[in-house]
Amino acid sequence: MQRYLLKRLLLMLPTLFGVAVLIFVLMRVVPGDVVVLRYAGEGAFVPRETIEAERIRLGLNKPIYAQFLDWMAGIVRLDFGLSMWTGQPVATEIGLRFQLSLELAILSTIIATLLAIPLGTLAAVKRNTPLDYVVRTFSIAGLAVPTFWLGILIILALLVYFRYLPPVTFTPLWKDPVANLSQLIWPALAVGYRYSAMAARMTRSAMLEVLREDYVRTAWAKGLAGVHVLRRHALKNALLPVTAVIGLEFAFLLGGLVVTEQVFNLNGLGKLTVEAILHRDYTLTQVLILIMSFAYVLVNFALDVFFAWVDPRIRYV
Repeated sequence: MQRYLLKRLLLMLPTLFGVAVLIFVLMRVVPGDVVVLRYAGEGAFVPRETIEAERIRLGLNKPIYAQFLDWMAGIVRLDFGLSMWTGQPVATEIGLRFQLSLELAILSTIIATLLAIPLGTLAAVKRNTPLDYVVRTFSIAGLAVPTFWLGILIILALLVYFRYLPPVTFTPLWKDPVANLSQLIWPALAVGYRYSAMAARMTRSAMLEVLREDYVRTAWAKGLAGVHVLRRHALKNALLPVTAVIGLEFAFLLGGLVVTEQVFNLNGLGKLTVEAILHRDYTLTQVLILIMSFAYVLVNFALDVFFAWVDPRIRYV
């Protein structure tokens, strides 16, 4: 087990390095120049000498390999450099937005888990009953309804029926929990509903498969209590694929909620990534993609460790 974990940890490095190379090359293949966009983006006349001087200041006149080596040396030192668009440190640009996106992802995951696992389990146990049909309708609606449209409905309902709009300015949780939750709970509900719909369908399918296994039928035949059979024998094994879905979706939520952030006026990582790409802000875009890739790799590693802990049949070499 220890050998396997060490191997997976070492494999994270070439994976992240490959992502770094790919995003570095792609950002320079995409048409557009951050210096030209900054100085002449609105049609203003800027002398060619000024543009060249700015390119030299930003290090864009160096060969591609030299720029990459400089960037990687900064990453190793945890020095992410300065934003080419705003001139602010990249760590500062990402810091507050990362707090918002991380909290939104955690809240959405909690809401989705609390909804999906009980509903999926009930639907499997009460298969082809009215309760099962209700849960399946709930799940299909969650997958069919776009999150941004549901977010708009939530905002309209709050405004029309309660004369209330969520706060616009983000307040960290430790400063004012009430203001923080009053802003993030609504997008978390919108995202968590769709998230729970997918997880509930997975829970139902996994539970139906496990309930047909011989050891579950044997537990029923031995007269064990229904709750004990479901919790100790069925649900524990059925949660493995569900956990994988929840974990990977959590990694996606860190930077994939661009439209939801626009609807609720949240300045998170998704919105920041789109703006950085539009501005051809190489340094900021590269670090943002690297952070999201690291989140995926870390979640996959955590899932592998969790599977080995939950299911003793898994043996790694």
